[in-house]
Amino acid sequence: MTDLHSTVEKVTARVIERSRKTRKAYLDLIQCEREHGVDRPNLACGNLAHGFAAMGQDKAALRDFNRMNIGVVTAYNDMLSAHEPYYRYPEQMKVFAREVGATVQVAGGVPAMCDGVTQGQPGMEESLFSREVIALATSVSLSHGMFEGAALLGICDKIVPGLLIGALRFGHLATVLVPSGPMTTGIPNKEKIRIRQLYAQGKIGSKELLDMEAACYHAEGTCTFYGTANTNQMMMEVMGLHVPGAAFVTPGTPLRQQLTRAAVHRVTEMGWKGDDYRPLGKIVDEKSIVNAIVGLLATGGSTNHTLHIPAIARAAGILVNWNDFHDLSEVVPLIARVYPNGPRDVNEFHHAGGMAYVISELLSANLLNRDVMTVSKGGIEDYAKAPVLDDAGKLVWEPAPKTPGDDTILHPVSAPFSPDGGLRLLEGNLGRAMYKSSAVDPKFWTIEAPVQVFSDQDDVQKAFKAGQLDKDVIVVVRFQGPRANGMPELHKLTPALGVLQDKGYKVALLTDGRMSGATGKVPVALHLSPEALGGGAIGKLRDGDIVRISVEEGKVEALVPAEEWAARPHAEQPAFHPGTGRELFALLRQHAPVAEEGAMAILAAAGL
Repeated sequence: MTDLHSTVEKVTARVIERSRKTRKAYLDLIQCEREHGVDRPNLACGNLAHGFAAMGQDKAALRDFNRMNIGVVTAYNDMLSAHEPYYRYPEQMKVFAREVGATVQVAGGVPAMCDGVTQGQPGMEESLFSREVIALATSVSLSHGMFEGAALLGICDKIVPGLLIGALRFGHLATVLVPSGPMTTGIPNKEKIRIRQLYAQGKIGSKELLDMEAACYHAEGTCTFYGTANTNQMMMEVMGLHVPGAAFVTPGTPLRQQLTRAAVHRVTEMGWKGDDYRPLGKIVDEKSIVNAIVGLLATGGSTNHTLHIPAIARAAGILVNWNDFHDLSEVVPLIARVYPNGPRDVNEFHHAGGMAYVISELLSANLLNRDVMTVSKGGIEDYAKAPVLDDAGKLVWEPAPKTPGDDTILHPVSAPFSPDGGLRLLEGNLGRAMYKSSAVDPKFWTIEAPVQVFSDQDDVQKAFKAGQLDKDVIVVVRFQGPRANGMPELHKLTPALGVLQDKGYKVALLTDGRMSGATGKVPVALHLSPEALGGGAIGKLRDGDIVRISVEEGKVEALVPAEEWAARPHAEQPAFHPGTGRELFALLRQHAPVAEEGAMAILAAAGL
């Protein structure tokens, strides 16, 4: 057994120690649920009859308590391109289950927002909280006690974390995540950026912009940039919750279908009545959570996972914080550049070697915990192999390539794109914030400039169009935290800020909100905590204050005399305007914890 990298070992050890009490309570819970919880053989006859009333040819199998019944929780809808393929999955999965003497029932459906549709719109204020709705809906779906296993159908931003958080409360069940893959590649990424910036400058109209966007987002499957959705898929691979190599195989292909078939067959082997019991709550442990962070850093993944990973961890009794991300980032090299951190998309990443190559490299450098339980029998080493169909159409796995197929996308650990993972914790008199340095040219890693303060991203757009931001400026957008307005992403500011940067101005964004998982070339200090609502220091900033954001120094500071800073009152929260159903989420806003704890009200209220 090779030695684990000393920093990974140190961070893993302190996560285990920090989580000792809460993790024990969680493991006690799932053991109790396994031994004394609701279970199909213990259902009353009336309960059970209701449960299989409409199951036709599967009724006999459902009466046989020695056969596994898999509960499918699906996030299908046909507005979300990534989830449209799931329309066909349940019926296919029923057939796959029958092949091995098992059954499948759709336990329930969960909502699935498309952040691409709601980006910059009022509905985006519901996006982060949809994760809580999904977790609750997953819990309701699995609460019937009809299932010995679960299959979770979801891919995108809040959907995978929500499904996983809900399912972890049923952590005694054997569970697998089942993806559907990315859409085929559209127009080149440089062309996307060019058109969007031309539109931001008023040089083209909405027709030309829509033509470009429609050529970009053009088919079923996940969007092809490396945002939160595709980072989710990376994370499920590194945590061992997929069938190996399932993340980035396109929909509608024979290989995609065989991977889904393998997932159904595998979950039937992992149940508690067999000799290979692998409950979800044991797969998701302290070591797999650290592995998830390592994968995030090595691939330059979405900053949204600095919220999602802590929330997922808490659902399993594990406590991680941003210091863990920061310390791991110092030793985990960046070995993948996928748009927006590079010119190529996830399809090109996959064909260059993809997750099998990344995991193989991380294992060779002893940057991943090896002694973890995974869906696959062979452990994490199985995820350093890529799935293919042999000449007979049988699913097999081949070792990762020794060298990447495209060195503009993938590098070995021995010669990385960057020696660190490019995710930094910034601290100072403004609080704690995260910064994704991997996407930003190092010459912009330190920005010191006057601020211009806003409480609405639309006001930033207006100021940009009026030429009021044509200067060195740190744009501050506050009252964007989870308690203020649900912490919407501020992605639509990216083109405007990019234009300012291209004009030669020193420009950055400072916010207590989120940026898109596709955080780009402009410096952003985000998730600033504490948030403005409730007294966070960002509420003290005034137009013209000098702020310093520095990766090299790990600082986010207002350069205001201490006495003046201490005496300043906080800005008042803008008036809340109901509409688009946002008012229904008031309870979640009121109880949301800080971003570093996952910003998830239902976990905080449950004492998790």
